[in-house]
Amino acid sequence: MAKTQKIYNFMGPRKLMAAFSLTLLLISVASLAINGLKFGLDFTGGSLVEIGYEQPADLGVIRNALEDAGYEDVTVQTFGAATDVLIRLGETHDPKLGDNILQQLQSAESDQTLTLRRNEFVGSQVGEELREQGGLGMLLALAMIMIYLAFRFQIKFSLGAVLALVHDVVIVLGMFSMLQLEFDLTVLAAILAVIGYSLNDTIVVYDRIRENFRIMRKADAIEIMNSSLSQTLSRTLMTSFTTILVLIALAVFGGSTIFGFAVALLAGIGVGTYSSIYVAANLLLMLKVTRDDLIPPPKEDVVDEMP
Repeated sequence: MAKTQKIYNFMGPRKLMAAFSLTLLLISVASLAINGLKFGLDFTGGSLVEIGYEQPADLGVIRNALEDAGYEDVTVQTFGAATDVLIRLGETHDPKLGDNILQQLQSAESDQTLTLRRNEFVGSQVGEELREQGGLGMLLALAMIMIYLAFRFQIKFSLGAVLALVHDVVIVLGMFSMLQLEFDLTVLAAILAVIGYSLNDTIVVYDRIRENFRIMRKADAIEIMNSSLSQTLSRTLMTSFTTILVLIALAVFGGSTIFGFAVALLAGIGVGTYSSIYVAANLLLMLKVTRDDLIPPPKEDVVDEMP
């Protein structure tokens, strides 16, 4: 005997979920307007020095030593291992900066030898260009997605998917703004990955909605949404769950270098899973999608006129 698919009433609290999403969006936009993003060295410009230790480094001691030496706006963190230290400073273009910092830290470490592994400088002009190009790349990605979905599905589906993606991106950016987490190129890459992940989930849901609109001819739009979301629920949750397990491991054990990347993906996948269920489908109802939107217009017969 065939197992009957249990149908959940996802669209029952759709107005409450819409109000919840709108609240998150308003909070995110307000935080972005007031606090802005804490851009990293990739976008703001500055110097980066990597020092290798023979023994696990004490970041507090390093930070105090650099501040005592007169360095301001110093960020000290481990880089993969506890013996690799990454030092970020404000825009200070000094070719000998790495050597000076190495000498300063070596004087405080008599029982081990330190090694200068990297001394890089990123100008503010380069950082500004990266910021602009990253934003343009994100907008271009959304525009191409909208065009693709308009051809594959229908313009209402296209608009709903893009608005759901904007919802996900704004909330993730708002979280980084509120918590003042560093926003660098790895986080931007994570945001673009969130767009791809959320889009994949939305397309799976939209594909089932389109199919059910053609099969369930006596059902209304809400029944079709509930059936489609129930049928794709297990796939959505299992994919998200397994991906989140990997990202938690990256965030905990991956070190500070990829911490922002892992956190952005964790937040994005969580919000993306929610939006695939309650935002993407809800937007289709708001746009009043009907079965007629998915039925191609009949072809007109061409009658050849006799001369």
